[in-house]
Amino acid sequence: MQEVQTFNHVNFLWDEEHASSLGDDQVALFLYRSNILGADLRITNYGGGNTSCKTIEKHPLTKEDVEVMWVKGSGGDIGTLTRSGIAGLYTDRIRSLKNVYRGIEHEDEMVALFYHCLYDLDSRAPSIDTALHGLLPFKHIDHLHPDALIAIAAAKNGKEITKEIWGDKMGWVPWQRPGFDLGLQLEKCLNDNPEIRGIVLGSHGLFTWGETSYDCYLNSLEVIEMASEYIAEREGKDRPVFGGEKVKSLPEDKRRTQATLLAPILRGFCSSHKDMIGHYTDDSRVLQFVNSHDLEKLAPLGTSCPDHFLRTKIKPLVLDLSPNEDLTDHESIKAKLAPAFTQYRADYAVYYDNCKHPNSPPMRDPNPVVILYPGVGMFTFAKNKQTARVAAEFYTNAINVMRGAEAISEYTSLPRQEAFDIEYWLLEEDKLKRQPPEKPLSRKIAVVTGAAGGIGRAIAEKLALEGANVLLSDLTEENLKEIDAELGRDVSAYAVADVSKESSIEAMYEAAILAFGGVDIIVHSAGLAISKPLAETESKDWELLQNVLVKGQFLLAQKGVQIMRKQGTGGNIISIASKNGLVSGPNNVGYGTAKAAQQHMSRLLAAELGSEGIRVNTVNPDGVIVGSKIWEGEWAEGRAKAYGINVDELPAHYAKRNLLNEIILPADIADGVFAFLAVAKKSTGNILNVDGGMASAFVR
Repeated sequence: MQEVQTFNHVNFLWDEEHASSLGDDQVALFLYRSNILGADLRITNYGGGNTSCKTIEKHPLTKEDVEVMWVKGSGGDIGTLTRSGIAGLYTDRIRSLKNVYRGIEHEDEMVALFYHCLYDLDSRAPSIDTALHGLLPFKHIDHLHPDALIAIAAAKNGKEITKEIWGDKMGWVPWQRPGFDLGLQLEKCLNDNPEIRGIVLGSHGLFTWGETSYDCYLNSLEVIEMASEYIAEREGKDRPVFGGEKVKSLPEDKRRTQATLLAPILRGFCSSHKDMIGHYTDDSRVLQFVNSHDLEKLAPLGTSCPDHFLRTKIKPLVLDLSPNEDLTDHESIKAKLAPAFTQYRADYAVYYDNCKHPNSPPMRDPNPVVILYPGVGMFTFAKNKQTARVAAEFYTNAINVMRGAEAISEYTSLPRQEAFDIEYWLLEEDKLKRQPPEKPLSRKIAVVTGAAGGIGRAIAEKLALEGANVLLSDLTEENLKEIDAELGRDVSAYAVADVSKESSIEAMYEAAILAFGGVDIIVHSAGLAISKPLAETESKDWELLQNVLVKGQFLLAQKGVQIMRKQGTGGNIISIASKNGLVSGPNNVGYGTAKAAQQHMSRLLAAELGSEGIRVNTVNPDGVIVGSKIWEGEWAEGRAKAYGINVDELPAHYAKRNLLNEIILPADIADGVFAFLAVAKKSTGNILNVDGGMASAFVR
């Protein structure tokens, strides 16, 4: 029985009962170790680091015993690693590659040769780090990027500090780009120092190992703990962390207000090439850095660890704004910030031109990924929410590295040429090209009201399926939580909102901005239905219908367009109206009038906003009974009474009366919304009837 270990700076997560349940399955134990290492972001970030184990297997042809190395494949994440994410290779073949290695200038050709080493033909594509594990003899190996170790690796005198902490028990290999030659350097370091327990990679990370998965795990944690303790003992002793506070943080509520006002403007600048999704954090570690005297010195240096700057770009953009800056006049703020973005793009172009090689890929988007706002926090922008969030996590780790390095020595970043050679590495470019194509609504942010209803939920699910981030809104939190959980992390967020109240809509949009950075698509699906003749329609019925359907649409458009104008990238507004806005049906004066007002408001808005690239359209459902919450109450009884039938006859009645004799489902309405967004991209001011064909509702 393994003892539970106590650490102050890392989490000991090994569960001996669970490990024992895996028996002697070394691959399962290696995967378990990987997952619990990846669960602690101080040890390694999402997608960072790699792990391996070596086992004895039967050769499929000779049936002889052979050693096989199982290692995290390309593009995986150790925190979520499963068997499908690893590669299995013959260890002796990996080592035989030394016979054909032609030198560091031919480094990239080695990756293709890894495929000749595969034992498991269902393997994930082997990563560039495969040789680093294969050329070392240990059964279990961890390659991690702990903040504390990178702080030492990125310190000006990191080699000497390594010696001071671990004596002769830790090796040191100077910075070198990952690849086969780095594997050879690790092998040489071990041969020269056979008693070491691990190796520090300059500016990069850590290699540790063990005879068993548990031994390897414990060794990794102990080494990281020792580095963390060394830094903690010195941090803030000789001088305040990051030179002390230069700017004072705003209170939390005011930070969020400033972030809400500014994020759409920043998103607009960062979307000059392609639309970006945002992430905001006011984590205490971020605030300590952005508020410090050393921000001006350290931020331009950029990050050191390759995994950091691949996701954050070589350096952040620091905003020259006071924490209490008046951000309400967005045109003035745009004018003030424009030169900084122009300069950042120009600097990036110079970096590219100065460092590029004849075969370098074309320059990528020159906009910043990380934007720092002293007193307020950090914004990150990327192609999707997960990438933006992970970029923020990586830069937070970079902040930890800078803090640690400055506490024990002096922080150093990679030379720009070395950084470029990682960022524009042809193997990285190939990895980018292997990524699946983006979905039609990728990089778009949608707000859907009435998202807990049948039609609203179907729309939210459809937009998310097609790649959009979705802010779900309705009156009931319990239902919103259910849908939000179903759509998943980094896909949706929710806000309880009453669309008839201005303050509620403002809070809803604030939630969308803080979650994703702005708004591109507004779908007004919140609604209710009251079916009464004129004599029975009360003022409260009329006011409720007008408030939810008409006033709600007006407020959604008015507040949403303010955000779209800050972004300057256009947008879409779609109202879910009804056939009843076009057809004079019986007992329907309140509902039909409100729906007609929605339709005409959309036409008016389309005419007003078209020059700004904001399209406004209407989808008209009819007879959506299955899955629609409107039909759960008095509306169904009213419509049945109007047509002289029973409530349970309504589905058949509505299905038979349209030209196609089709039952109309919530998913059909969602398809109509999607058609306006992703297919009919040059359509505005239009009405799309999704009713199976009702001749009385033909608009022309």
